[in-house]
Amino acid sequence: HCFSAEKCFDMPPAAATALPYPSIGLADFELLDTLGTGSFGRVRLVKFLPAPVGKPIYYALKILKKSEVIYLKQVEHVKTEKKLLETISHPFVVNLMGAFQDDKNLYLMMEYIIGGEFFSHLRKAGRFPNDTSKFYASQITLVFEYLHSMMILYRDLKPENLLLDKEGHCKVTDFGFAKRVEYRTWTLCGTPEYLAPEIILNKGHGFGADWWCVGILSFECLTGTTPFVSNDPMEGYRKIIKCRVPWPAQLSMLAKDFIDRLLTVDPTRRLGCLKNG
Repeated sequence: HCFSAEKCFDMPPAAATALPYPSIGLADFELLDTLGTGSFGRVRLVKFLPAPVGKPIYYALKILKKSEVIYLKQVEHVKTEKKLLETISHPFVVNLMGAFQDDKNLYLMMEYIIGGEFFSHLRKAGRFPNDTSKFYASQITLVFEYLHSMMILYRDLKPENLLLDKEGHCKVTDFGFAKRVEYRTWTLCGTPEYLAPEIILNKGHGFGADWWCVGILSFECLTGTTPFVSNDPMEGYRKIIKCRVPWPAQLSMLAKDFIDRLLTVDPTRRLGCLKNG
């Protein structure tokens, strides 16, 4: 696996980048709690040892097993995620602070976000008030405006990929499906309930697919569920293509209008894709 990994991950163990910490290694950290586990790695809370005395600094260290990344054919996804994160810096994104590797693992040093998972807060609340939903939708809109200006399509918006910082601001994480595009792409990816019609119909999709997801997320924030729910995936896809939104009574006219303009089947008529955005 080491030989395969060297060929697959063509970068030196502590690759110099434009990141805040361009040259670091595992010896620079004290490994603490496990924050989460995935199919080919885990995220550990770590204490940054070079920090000034009396001013501890903590990060979330994403540890990816090279052998598992290769076995699960995720090499290009991981390399793309690292490459994109190196170019991104935004207050509502979980930013990459450094990256390195050894014989067995890849390490992504991420900001540690202390406020918990957006998904958990939403499920606990059931649904958010109008102003709270508006607050989060506006922050996601700013993230997408920023990413799209860099020709980056995110493609995986959902509550599970959002964290909250200590002040309650939204932070987008997991750029595994993100892609730099000039016009459109045809790769099928994303969460079924959040897929835009053009992705399901395999017509090719562009930045409009992200704006559709803002509509779905806004609806879920306000109601506690997505608009096109079904136990049968194919039936769910048919609902998305027909786009008959089951509007609940508690939605304000402005919220309904905003979501309706985003959940437009024709991407050329969708809010975010019109002239000047």
